[in-house]
Amino acid sequence: MHSNLWIFIWRRKLSFLLVVSGLVLLGLWTWAILIDTTTASQPPAASSSSERQQQQQQSSGYQQVHIIQKLIAQANRVLRAERLKDNAIEKSPSPVQRLGNVRFLRPTQAKKAPLPMSESYLFEQERLKILEQQQRQKNAGMEELNANGEDDRMLSSAERQTQYEHDLQRMGVPVVAGIGPDGPKAPTERLVHLDLKGAPPKLGFLKQLLPMLRALGATGLLIEYEDMFPYSGVLQPLAARNAYKEDELKDFLECAAVHGLTVMPLVQTFGHMEYVLKLSGFEQLRELSVSPQSICPSKPQSTALLEQMITQVIELHLQCLGQATPASAAPTAPIRFTHIHIGCDEVQRMGECSSCRQRLRSELFLSHVVSLAHFIRRQWPQLGVVIWDDQLRSMSLSELQQSQIGNYVEPMVWVYASDIYRFIQPQLWDTYAKVFAGAWTASSYKGAFGESLMVPPLQQHLENNIRWLAVIAKEGGRFSKGLRGLALTGWQRYDHFAVLCELLPVGIPSLMTSLSTVSKGYFSTNPKDNELLRVLQCAIQPDSRRSGHPWLELNPNAHHSQLFAVCNYPGHMIYKYVLRLFDKLAEIGLYLQQTRDESAWLSDYNVRHNFSSPLRVRELTARSPMLIEELRMMAREAQQLLWEVYDEYTVTEFVEQHIYPKIEALQRQLARAESLLQRRTWPQRPFPLVSKVQEDMGLVTNQQPQ
Repeated sequence: MHSNLWIFIWRRKLSFLLVVSGLVLLGLWTWAILIDTTTASQPPAASSSSERQQQQQQSSGYQQVHIIQKLIAQANRVLRAERLKDNAIEKSPSPVQRLGNVRFLRPTQAKKAPLPMSESYLFEQERLKILEQQQRQKNAGMEELNANGEDDRMLSSAERQTQYEHDLQRMGVPVVAGIGPDGPKAPTERLVHLDLKGAPPKLGFLKQLLPMLRALGATGLLIEYEDMFPYSGVLQPLAARNAYKEDELKDFLECAAVHGLTVMPLVQTFGHMEYVLKLSGFEQLRELSVSPQSICPSKPQSTALLEQMITQVIELHLQCLGQATPASAAPTAPIRFTHIHIGCDEVQRMGECSSCRQRLRSELFLSHVVSLAHFIRRQWPQLGVVIWDDQLRSMSLSELQQSQIGNYVEPMVWVYASDIYRFIQPQLWDTYAKVFAGAWTASSYKGAFGESLMVPPLQQHLENNIRWLAVIAKEGGRFSKGLRGLALTGWQRYDHFAVLCELLPVGIPSLMTSLSTVSKGYFSTNPKDNELLRVLQCAIQPDSRRSGHPWLELNPNAHHSQLFAVCNYPGHMIYKYVLRLFDKLAEIGLYLQQTRDESAWLSDYNVRHNFSSPLRVRELTARSPMLIEELRMMAREAQQLLWEVYDEYTVTEFVEQHIYPKIEALQRQLARAESLLQRRTWPQRPFPLVSKVQEDMGLVTNQQPQ
């Protein structure tokens, strides 16, 4: 009997649930109507009591709506679950189920009948009331939302900037106030400086860099030829023996034009004239006979020489435009040539010869610059003239205005340190703006933090470029024509007589990181937005949120980021090789310091007195032959890798500058050790005094020195 009852209940479970739900809803609805009727029939009371009643009615109304919403949602969930369950049962292949000893036969499923009209009407009325209440609430809060919309957007921007600065700190990228996704625009012109003096890259390698530079936002090249320009005629001695040929240089300039890059040649015309004044036949033009650094501006022969140099450089570039004086075939891709840079920085010896001593240094400099600029503007009026600004910084506003230098040139303001305002104060910006209609700026990507560095400190160069973005945004409005752009300089030598600093292939990660930053106006922390990874063809692009590490990590005590060790760009093998060489040279330097300066058995004192322990000497020098062989292998590897970019002279200079000194030091160490190992007997202490040591130190003793 009980089993039949359970079977009947199980088969009619959905009907029971619907009936129970309908009764509950009907009861609640009746209760709500009774409460409303009772409240309406009560007489009006005092004003204070009526306000309390209204508040109570409103609160009770909200409670009723909330309860009805919950009940309707619950009923809908129950109905939906039952229908899904019935659909699943219909698709089940097994028509028979067992529960204990009771055998259940599934009844034939019929289509669900629609709800009764009364219940359907009840649900619809309640749903309409709820929707009306929600719409009233939404309309009431619309004005408040509109009033707070602007504040929300401002808060969102501040939050984005905070998150951006947090990401920069995780990466080790310098944070500069005001620079970010919502900050100022990028400089209009972004020039990449190619310093060719003394270590000329093969033009085929430079051609490979052009599309990369353009893709990361470069607009032009600032090319400093020095002795690599193919001077001809009476100026032929100025060209180095490995200078570029005229035809291949024209081909490179046209290739730059194909990639949409302007060209601004740089010819030094005052200081840094060593490559000219060192030569026999030109030494009489020096400011001082003992120094070929600067030319004497008071000699007419100096002006004639400089005008010839400028003419040859400009004419070659105009031939690539099809506008040169001699007839020439039109180039396949005319270059954009709008400015020439005439240097004039770091004039160390000025106003010291007998002719120049009669005039003020500022007058000498300004008259020399104006004379050359006037020559250029008279011959080629379409060209603008640019000079470095450092010699102008100490001059007064009246001196600059009286010379009318602002009508002839535009200064390129250069600072490579992080604190730009330390060198260019706001009052100096104001002076420049009163003299010049426009100006240029210059940062660095290599060759600025050490005369003989092998790897550029990427973080310091990046900070210098980011800080220039802030300065350009702040000071550009002072000039009537604004600040025209930023040149990223990369020096190959500090001057003509200096040894090599960072090679161009080793500086590419620093160049590309800084270039992408100044082109965008800020450093993009999102690897999908930053073109750096795509252009450098980096194989690994880690997701910082999943791995816990940012995709770029810069350490202030390191020269590089591990990111660039997994990239595949022109010269990447040289970059990776130089990193290994840097670590090996540091290891050997520490080894030599420990064995000679910190050891008690192989010091200068031991060698001077030929007194040491053979066992200790052999132990200290055991690694030296192996290290010498490793350096020789790295020298051969350097020859193979650097040959793709440089000629044999530059390769030999690099090896001789960095590797050979360590080989010599290890060989000297072995020779010292060999002399100590020759001895089989040793004298008693104290040792005889060495006369040379006593004389050099100025020591006086009673004992007669040897």
